[in-house]
Amino acid sequence: MSKEIEIKFRVADLRALARKLRGAGFRVVTPRTHEMNTLYDLPGEVLRARKELLRLRKYGSDWTLTHKSGKKTGRHSSRVELETSVGDGKRMDLILRALGYTPSFRYEKFRAEWADGKGQVVVDETPIGNFCEIEGAPRWIDATAKKLSVKPADYITKNYAGLFLEWKARAKSGAAEMTFIAVRGAKYAP
Repeated sequence: MSKEIEIKFRVADLRALARKLRGAGFRVVTPRTHEMNTLYDLPGEVLRARKELLRLRKYGSDWTLTHKSGKKTGRHSSRVELETSVGDGKRMDLILRALGYTPSFRYEKFRAEWADGKGQVVVDETPIGNFCEIEGAPRWIDATAKKLSVKPADYITKNYAGLFLEWKARAKSGAAEMTFIAVRGAKYAP
């Protein structure tokens, strides 16, 4: 089992962030790539009630199944993460459904991955705005954030489902999922 420790922050200028990342010694590991995520749950939102997450992700042409649990939030978000590659995502979806899981939330983004040899930074372009995630050891996260001019007050520890719900309330949007089509086509929800 591995532990995922990370923070997110909002990005106003993607080009300026890329310049700062290069200046801090980061290199692009994976260029901007489309990513589609589907969260699954059992009837009655059993996983959500236990603060667990089961996700099937398509990143470019690669599929990954992930389970996250044990979320702790302080200055950084920390969870136990189990992850494995999946050869056929459509079949994995059928297996999950056969076991009683159903899709509970979908979200998409374009993601670029950066690294400096000590940790990972990802830049996400989402339908509700641009975000950056810094993932690694807590001290490294803080040092990297400082290099990128990000203050601890700007740290976000929510996941994308939580950020989407906040955005929906602020935007008074009727979008049911965080996809580009759903967000663009959503009607005003008073």
